[in-house]
Amino acid sequence: MSLALSPEFLGKVRRAMDERGLVCVNYHADGCHPWEDSAEARERHLELAWKHIAAGELLGARTIRIDTGGRDRHWSAEQFDHIAGAFRKFAKRAQDGGYLIGPETHWGATNHPDNMLELHSAVASPAYGILLHMGKDTATSPDEYDRLLAPIAVHTHIDQKTCQSRMPAALGILRAANYRGALSIEHHTGKNEFEEVGAQLAELARGLKLLEGSAGTYRGNPLLSAKDERSHN
Repeated sequence: MSLALSPEFLGKVRRAMDERGLVCVNYHADGCHPWEDSAEARERHLELAWKHIAAGELLGARTIRIDTGGRDRHWSAEQFDHIAGAFRKFAKRAQDGGYLIGPETHWGATNHPDNMLELHSAVASPAYGILLHMGKDTATSPDEYDRLLAPIAVHTHIDQKTCQSRMPAALGILRAANYRGALSIEHHTGKNEFEEVGAQLAELARGLKLLEGSAGTYRGNPLLSAKDERSHN
């Protein structure tokens, strides 16, 4: 087991988080997606996935992201059945543990709303949902992409393009879908990342203020109505 996944190391991280009042809203796990063409690779990935899930639990993650695998536009029937079966098991453990789990709209088949909606129906667990990387162009428009997937989202990635070109629309779509997860900034350029992420956070804060103003006099969470926030709390 790598140092990063050892209980000793993760325990130190958790203690440091607790000391600072930090919460892990999403634990990302790469390289352990259920589907690979090789049966040996699938077995190896599944073993690693369970280790990452245990790590997320130790860190108190509210959501865990594991990719599906499958690099083509659609999954084959074999791929789909294998992926759905794996996520049913993941979601059962998540439900028992009080957190949420699911894949990201990230690469391959997961970039397409029809696939993600079909998988959501097949897993059929209240502990299952997706990490929505917002504003992709694999539907009729970025807005339509978000509208289709926001109802099943439990976490978000808001990239630079979304921040700069359509933040009010994106946040409005999340509010309309009664989204209750975190708003997470993601940046990819590898240049001036602290400044660029700061700029994106400022755009997000501005968008939330604008959305709050459009909701009337209510000054709670702008993504929820006052009634919804009371039931959420």
